[in-house]
Amino acid sequence: MGEWEPVTAGKSGARVWRGRGVHRKQDAPERLAAESARLTWLGAQGLPCPQVVSLGESGLVTTTVPGRPATHLDPAARPRATASLAEVLRALHALPVTSCPFDARLRTTTTAARRRAADGLVDLADLDPEHRGWSAAQLLTALDASLPSQEELAVCHGDPGLPNILFDDTGEVTGLLDVERLGVADRCRDLAIAHRSTRDRLGGAAAEELLAHCGASARDRGLLPFYRLLDEFF
Repeated sequence: MGEWEPVTAGKSGARVWRGRGVHRKQDAPERLAAESARLTWLGAQGLPCPQVVSLGESGLVTTTVPGRPATHLDPAARPRATASLAEVLRALHALPVTSCPFDARLRTTTTAARRRAADGLVDLADLDPEHRGWSAAQLLTALDASLPSQEELAVCHGDPGLPNILFDDTGEVTGLLDVERLGVADRCRDLAIAHRSTRDRLGGAAAEELLAHCGASARDRGLLPFYRLLDEFF
């Protein structure tokens, strides 16, 4: 595989290297196992993502995916990138929930959020503007106060921000990355993160186009603040 070159982009906390045609990631074994299982499952569904080469003491080794982030595209290709991302998300959300073995329902994610808050793992220095300066306790209080009573379940990526999506030069999606949070959840979890990331990197008009392409309803739009709040814990 030749020499390994460190990859410094990203905020996952994992250590990543690039080799010839492959990436190697080192992280907690349970996190690597979770990502490996999800990549294997996602690839079997026909959706574009890295393929698992190996998982062992040296870390998780996957194939590289061609493409670049949307922010590196020619501006003329960005509208197609927004539409293509929406198409891939719709295809993911259309997969049968019963076929997905990974659970990301609120009963699971809110338990994990409380555990991370108790363990001091919430990055309070990297909160959204509307939560800036809040404590973990304040975040939990707001989470409890806005918890939805129902979920409309779909298979979700869990973290489809633009840094986790690659595109070719025409704006077509070539790969979904960092799928450790993939699982059955309300599709608004994906819409909230994708909308926020698109707004912050490509502008508000592009973010609104993304929601329109995804067919977001008034109910979906109303849940975006809750799922952005939930994401603060991760």
